[in-house]
Amino acid sequence: MASGPVKDTIPPCGLVFHWIGLLEKIHVGKSVVLAYSGGLDTSVLVGWLQDEGYDVHCLYVDLGQPCEDRDAIMKKARDIGAKSAELVDVREELCRDFAFPVLQWQARYENIYLMGTSIARPLIAKACLQRGREVGAEAFVHGATGKGNDQCRFQLAAEALEPGIRIIAPWRMQKFRDLFPGRTEMLEYCEKKNIPVKATAKKPYSSDENCLHISYEAGDLEDPTVDGTSVIDFGMSVSPQEAPDKEETVTIQFESGVPVAVNGRKLSPAKLVEELNQIGGRNGCGRIDIVENRFVGMKSRGVYEAPGMTLLYAAHQGLEQMTLDRDLTHLRDSLSAQVAEMVYYGFWYCAKMDALMAFIRETQKPVTGEVKLTLYKGNVRVSSRTSPYSLYKADIASMERGGSYDQTDAEGFLRIMGLPVRVQGAVRPRKY
Repeated sequence: MASGPVKDTIPPCGLVFHWIGLLEKIHVGKSVVLAYSGGLDTSVLVGWLQDEGYDVHCLYVDLGQPCEDRDAIMKKARDIGAKSAELVDVREELCRDFAFPVLQWQARYENIYLMGTSIARPLIAKACLQRGREVGAEAFVHGATGKGNDQCRFQLAAEALEPGIRIIAPWRMQKFRDLFPGRTEMLEYCEKKNIPVKATAKKPYSSDENCLHISYEAGDLEDPTVDGTSVIDFGMSVSPQEAPDKEETVTIQFESGVPVAVNGRKLSPAKLVEELNQIGGRNGCGRIDIVENRFVGMKSRGVYEAPGMTLLYAAHQGLEQMTLDRDLTHLRDSLSAQVAEMVYYGFWYCAKMDALMAFIRETQKPVTGEVKLTLYKGNVRVSSRTSPYSLYKADIASMERGGSYDQTDAEGFLRIMGLPVRVQGAVRPRKY
């Protein structure tokens, strides 16, 4: 699931040589494919790459960004002078093949972050390589900075899919940083070139959005004493204070660990996430404010909102509590942090991830059933669980008399389990 279908799309002759061959064949100038979002950084890059003599092919990878005007973004790229500006819709693939497997792992980076940005980057890289092959581009360009995680995710994914790929990362080039030492200079460049952008000198925080979440960083958020909720215009959720004064329930159905329906209605992966975003968002669910450890070594502060995925994680965990045995759950949990690190760092297309994904597919086979969540002002509570594969048996667990569990058996069990500590206690007495 992590890489099989993707690798099959890359020609064995090598994408770079394929691109070069196309360039020689059709006799065009040097061109690049740019992972284009329409934001400040990539808008500047369209102009700067042209200044450097490149034909720029912009690819907007539609990940279900909830707050973006796609037509306006495409028009802006063409107005700036892009050789081409195309959109590719990968919303279903993002949820089905990327987000849901990570959900099955219950993977959270540093125990809290659901990694909505991290999950999407390998898919963006894949889409750009495919577009590059179509237009005969000689390089893949991204707007990630040399300080951040995204440069790692883009490059590690692209090089795994095409080991000989040429990657242009302007933020790692001194001549680019000399022109744009900060966001102020980028805003001035856009003003000079008549490039419209959302960021302003007054509110210069950066945002990245898709159907899984929206992230916010930079600007006033770089001061960890500033309350993030006071400076962010959230796009997917209301504040808990503004949420309804009554509880709302939602039922989510899973098949083999994959969410398939909401309130009895079957939905595609992307539609399901969008539906839960609406439900969780109006109840103020899924906001976090963290200081995290970046892959490159520094700490950074980010504010995130992921209402739909927050509900899915809670429901999925609640169903697993019914359907997975203790030892398998603990084994999965012991590996979950490694999966989160690999996703966060950018190691999506690698042998270790392939093996881990095969493991989780086997693990999730009995995770089938329904979970009811109760939502109230940012809180998410599992209030009901049902499954045809439930390992919970009331006659065994009941505190009432009777049932199939003979409490006398516990005597022998504990004598055997306690043997090592009794021997240790006799040899090395402890003070108490």
